[in-house]
Amino acid sequence: MGENVRIITVADVEEKPAEMLAAPYIPAGKITLVLGTPGEGKTAMMLAIVAALTNGAPLFGNPARAPARAMYYSAEDGLADTIRPRLRRYGADLERVHSIDDSDRPLNVFDGRIEQAILATGAAICVIDPIQGITRGVDLHSANAIRPAMSCLAGIAGRSGCAVCLVGHLNKKGGGGLYRGLGSIDIMAAARSALFVGRLPSDGEKRAFVHAKSNLAAPGTPQAFGFESGGALAWLGPAEITLDELLGGKAAKKAGCSGESQLERAMAVIECALESGECPASEAMRRGAALGICEKTMKRAKSALGVRSARRAADWVWIMPEEGQEGQPIQSGLPPFPREHIVDAEFTAAG
Repeated sequence: MGENVRIITVADVEEKPAEMLAAPYIPAGKITLVLGTPGEGKTAMMLAIVAALTNGAPLFGNPARAPARAMYYSAEDGLADTIRPRLRRYGADLERVHSIDDSDRPLNVFDGRIEQAILATGAAICVIDPIQGITRGVDLHSANAIRPAMSCLAGIAGRSGCAVCLVGHLNKKGGGGLYRGLGSIDIMAAARSALFVGRLPSDGEKRAFVHAKSNLAAPGTPQAFGFESGGALAWLGPAEITLDELLGGKAAKKAGCSGESQLERAMAVIECALESGECPASEAMRRGAALGICEKTMKRAKSALGVRSARRAADWVWIMPEEGQEGQPIQSGLPPFPREHIVDAEFTAAG
């Protein structure tokens, strides 16, 4: 006999509203993604949010609440020379902000220390900056590799009631709004909320974030922020900007990159998937399906690009041909499809 299965009848489940830490942008007990290209203010924004939460200050039109404790783990910035000085400038209650000392061994999403630290401190928010800092050895582009990591983090958030915020880069390649998304769309699928951070096209000194994904409430209004002369972050209120504009899509369209066909979209998806090397064929197909591109079109795009297939154990991978090999990409003479649209559709389609 197998294990006894526990059956839950939905009629017996008591409904309850989703709890919010900073409505509607950051839900409690769930994963929130904070994404943007390097240097656009992701870390500063999250430190300012942490500072406000630790002293009970109102955020985004929400009423003031009791001061909360926070965890902030940074794998890129030092606590002494970057994190603490910024928190101090932003008015944080430093006694309520904690981190994890991983000087003896690198922190890993699976080793249990994140949940232990949250429970020991009673943190209402845990910021991991960036997500790559706790996923060493995990291929972020592999659905099979990233799903267990995201499931682990979702479990930590759910059991503790802590809002787990994962900061990630949208790596900018070249100029004019050509962006590459953060790994597999399973990262976005596991999140209940996603904030994209960037500069305002009308004023490069000011930033904003757009609430691009919201599973538990209506998406919030984009919010702008800037920096005062002393370095403190100042919230500037609602901003009139779309995700496409924030990531440079409008500029790309004005440059003549509109009017793309489904085949061109599929080719752009495959090029993105293979930028870092070979990619599982199933993952490339998943990315296309997330954009509504059928399998037949993806295979046509693969052929047009000269992409090769190879067996890796039980799986097939796709490999972009090297320069000079047969099967080079077919040049259509049309402008390339802007990759920020891949990011937009890929992320909004997930979850």
